[in-house]
Amino acid sequence: MESTAKKKGSNFVVQGSILAIAGIVVRLIGMVYRIPLQNKLGDDAMGIYSAAYNIYNIILLLSSYSIPLAVSKMVAARVSVKQYRNSYRIFKSAMIFSVIVGLVAAAICYFGAGFFADKVLNMPDTVYAIQVLAPAIFIMAVLGVLRGYFQGQSTMIPTAVSQLLEQIVNAGVSIAAAFYLFGLGAQTDAAKGSGNLAGAYGAAGATVGTVAGALTALLFCGFVFVVFHQAMTGKINRDRKNPVELYSQLIRILVATIVPVIVSSAIYNISSLVDNSVFGYYVKFNGIADSDYKTLWGIYSGKYTLLTNVPIAIANALASSVIPALTVSVTQRNRGETLMRVNMAVRFTMIVAIPCTVGLMVLAGPVVKLLYPGDSGLASELLILGGMAVAFFSLSTVTNAILQGINKMKVPVRNALISLIIHVGVLIVLLFGFDMGINGVVIANMLFGLTMCMLNSACIADYLQYRQEMKKTFILPSVAAAIMGVAAWGVYRLLSMLSVGNGLSTVFAIIVAVVVYAVLLLLMKCVDEVELYDFPMGGRLVKVAKALHLL
Repeated sequence: MESTAKKKGSNFVVQGSILAIAGIVVRLIGMVYRIPLQNKLGDDAMGIYSAAYNIYNIILLLSSYSIPLAVSKMVAARVSVKQYRNSYRIFKSAMIFSVIVGLVAAAICYFGAGFFADKVLNMPDTVYAIQVLAPAIFIMAVLGVLRGYFQGQSTMIPTAVSQLLEQIVNAGVSIAAAFYLFGLGAQTDAAKGSGNLAGAYGAAGATVGTVAGALTALLFCGFVFVVFHQAMTGKINRDRKNPVELYSQLIRILVATIVPVIVSSAIYNISSLVDNSVFGYYVKFNGIADSDYKTLWGIYSGKYTLLTNVPIAIANALASSVIPALTVSVTQRNRGETLMRVNMAVRFTMIVAIPCTVGLMVLAGPVVKLLYPGDSGLASELLILGGMAVAFFSLSTVTNAILQGINKMKVPVRNALISLIIHVGVLIVLLFGFDMGINGVVIANMLFGLTMCMLNSACIADYLQYRQEMKKTFILPSVAAAIMGVAAWGVYRLLSMLSVGNGLSTVFAIIVAVVVYAVLLLLMKCVDEVELYDFPMGGRLVKVAKALHLL
């Protein structure tokens, strides 16, 4: 009976693993395709691209980012009590809401591009890229409803596959459009004898792929919905005993669910836009050249942030699966299952996030040199300084999801606001008081994630009367990761001394790091056989571990 309960409680980890694998692949594709963009367009143009993307992300957050979460939460609550008609009515209500909000937000993005470029970012060259991104906001609003509906039905596969298709199309179209428009802008600059249209056009071209990728994902999810809905029709038609909820009532519940998540997510993610804006004023205040500003921001956002975001994708994926799972256990008033899911979500996240943090910091130089051969060395310095952001943001992401899953929707809003106020205050002091430049941005960003972790964890402990297990969640993974880091650095240094190239040395050091960490987790009994089954390819991992006498 206990084994069945544990298996049921860990199903969201399996679903989260599916989404996590897709998320990692998506981030890797995103990292890989940005390498030729970075090398071709340069840090200047990538700074323009990243700044424009900040505006897009904020508008997306305010309009439709929280829709998948809200829809999945509402659908999961009704499916758990077999209210299939109401779950479908939620879908229709959310679709109407998303179409209206998506159109308004897309119009704001397109027609307000000049204001955002000039007044918010202090970077006029971003106007073209912001305008190109406008249609993607509407597409993502509609796509979010479909993904949320699938997730509420406890299947992450459509979301995972659509994310992969989205990123593959995004990568191909972005590279092609960016290269073409960059060349066109360069020709115009040469004809005029001045200007920076090459960077502005190149950045705009890089955003074309975002629109194409989102449209591809929408078409795929639309097709899956048609097939999926045929199977659901029978359940909906047989659902005659449950009372039908009015559309007006559902929309009110939807808005009441969305608004706290929007505010929380906006505050949580607006820190990047705040950093961009404050750093822009700092640059002006100190008389730093505009080109140097774009280069610094391009390195920070296009290299440092990109590399740290790859492992954070796992926490994002687990968060998507833990919210509907917790909603079900809370709806059913199953305290034991709720606490089990909270424990497993945090443990799974930290088992992955801690070694990623150590690995990025230890191999920062070799990894940056491998991916960006022309880098000045600043990106690796930022990774060493701010690598802890991976662990902090991974934990804050999953604890945000836990609070939302147990219906404490307003708590992440309050915690994010407190964290943002502290973040901005520290950022201003570090920039204008200590003149720390881009290093100050990295430190303030890390502090934001740390503050969120501490506040969220304290609230979870208070509301659930819950205490997170420490030894297997934090202590043993940290010890294993520290030994792993020493082994990885030692292998890299040894191969370098033997005149093996940086590429092979880095790849081999990463492989050794993964093997050493996995073996140590098992030897230290940080992960048992049942838990190992919940990892991606868990069955095969158990067989290998037993063959090596590690279990």
